[in-house]
Amino acid sequence: MNMPTLTADAPRIRLLSTVTGTQLQGLAAVLADCVEGGASVSFMQPLAEERAQAFWRHVADGVARGERALLVAEDAEGIVGTVQLVLAQPENQPHRAEVSKMLVHRRARRKGIGALLMQAAEQVAREHGKTLLVLDTSSAEAERLYARVGWTRVGAIPGFALLPQGGLCATTFFYRELIEQGPGSDHGAAAPQVR
Repeated sequence: MNMPTLTADAPRIRLLSTVTGTQLQGLAAVLADCVEGGASVSFMQPLAEERAQAFWRHVADGVARGERALLVAEDAEGIVGTVQLVLAQPENQPHRAEVSKMLVHRRARRKGIGALLMQAAEQVAREHGKTLLVLDTSSAEAERLYARVGWTRVGAIPGFALLPQGGLCATTFFYRELIEQGPGSDHGAAAPQVR
């Protein structure tokens, strides 16, 4: 697999098998920043730190049980982004995973971190034998990212969720079929190295 050339200031993408207290705080800070910035990611404003940390403790429990994969993007200041793969699916859908909570802190946006996280999530999904990924978003910016990295837009459901400050918003659904990439195939940018 071709690995991208990373600059010294490029974020490091890591797959977490456990979540430390420091990582829990970093993840909670990214979630709180996204909610404060208006992202519809299941939480309303204001998001209390203990509520954000409780969410990530629940995610960490799922990681420990092998039900989820948790990836983080880190820079010199700590965690700046994250994405999850919900691996545990009904028995008639063992080939599928759901991408969840793809979040990038506002201070680190427009640096390609979202694309790196999505490529890493696809790599991890392949390693788990998944051939189909699905996700949903209420963000026009995220829609553009997903289309750019090869996801297919299915459609939008109006009034699906609330924005964190109130008011209904539409949610758009996407899917991505994962195909085997043989030697010499060129399917866009190379996946980032996951450490």
